[in-house]
Amino acid sequence: MAEPSKREKVYQVFQHISSSYDEANERISLGMEGRWKQQLIDAITKRAEPNGQVLDVCCGTGDIAIAIAAVRPDLTVTGLDFSPAMLQTARQKSRRLDNVSWYEGDAMTLPFPDNTFASACISFGLRNTSDYRQVLCEMTRVVRPGGWVYCLDSFVPDSPLIRPFYALYFRGIMPFLGGGIRHRQEYLWLWQSTREFLRKRQLLALFREVGLAHARMEGHLFGTCVLHKGQKRISTRNKRKMKTN
Repeated sequence: MAEPSKREKVYQVFQHISSSYDEANERISLGMEGRWKQQLIDAITKRAEPNGQVLDVCCGTGDIAIAIAAVRPDLTVTGLDFSPAMLQTARQKSRRLDNVSWYEGDAMTLPFPDNTFASACISFGLRNTSDYRQVLCEMTRVVRPGGWVYCLDSFVPDSPLIRPFYALYFRGIMPFLGGGIRHRQEYLWLWQSTREFLRKRQLLALFREVGLAHARMEGHLFGTCVLHKGQKRISTRNKRKMKTN
């Protein structure tokens, strides 16, 4: 039997763990995930212009999109994911919000026109995609000139002193803490996807390669979680229009 592709493997993982995903993330991050995500939410909601549109790629169970929609009722928030089970959980959680909608789709071929959103974000999802550059290119494409692209994700720490403890926790403890006996293999995959992911400075370089300006990063917990962000460039022609207006 052929080895499943990365996309197929990730799909099966998230289909299996959707119902317990939020609680497990809180456990395996030792309660810190909420603060890390809040930094992303604050960055988007404080910068977004009134009545703008925001896209959450690989939105999972929708916690980022829902928080943005709740904090800024004037914004139209769209969450996209390829897992129906994760989206079903997101829909249940957002029943009282009328400014958030959910799409089933592929992060590498976003079903939206160019220059649609004021900002786009991806949270703990980029490392699970098959082509990091393609996803960032698509996010940049659908963001308006001057808009921002954000990525919050897990990374192997750079420090050789921290890495052995990191590996011990994420390989030996985290799979049981997150998934127990039943879903240990799914959470072991999440460790593997982090181990095979880019290093934080490589991702910063990729932000610049896809044409994002003012690219920078902010790290937490010895660099095991990092927020990257960059601004879509405004063409010379658009700059002239803005000055004229």
